[in-house]
Amino acid sequence: MKSPKFAFVIVSKRINTRMILDNRGQLENPLPGTVIDDVITLPERYDFFLVSQSINEGTVSPTSFNIIEDSSGLKTDHMQRLAYKLCHMYYNWQGTIRVPAPCMFAHKLAYMTGEITNGPPHHDLVDRLWYL
Repeated sequence: MKSPKFAFVIVSKRINTRMILDNRGQLENPLPGTVIDDVITLPERYDFFLVSQSINEGTVSPTSFNIIEDSSGLKTDHMQRLAYKLCHMYYNWQGTIRVPAPCMFAHKLAYMTGEITNGPPHHDLVDRLWYL
């Protein structure tokens, strides 16, 4: 029996790194889909930065991807493309989002679970506990 394919990726959006493109002396934000995986990344790590959105004001802030474990067999380029394409898959927004959709879904699920479990139990649950 084959073991399942697996990739453990840490996605960080709250980073201080900013990207600026020098286009013949004119400074611009990089285009959406820009991947930086050389020079500013650590050579001993499997990591990259991804610019998934375009912005109108200010300097774009990329998302950091750090692959801790990868037995998926995907090439580096394919992993980067998958990350960018998953930024288009969030059902609640027409354009791209800053992090891949599975990260947004996990965040939303954790928030909703916290809202429910941190509040008082429903009165039907409390009444049923007395009968047990």
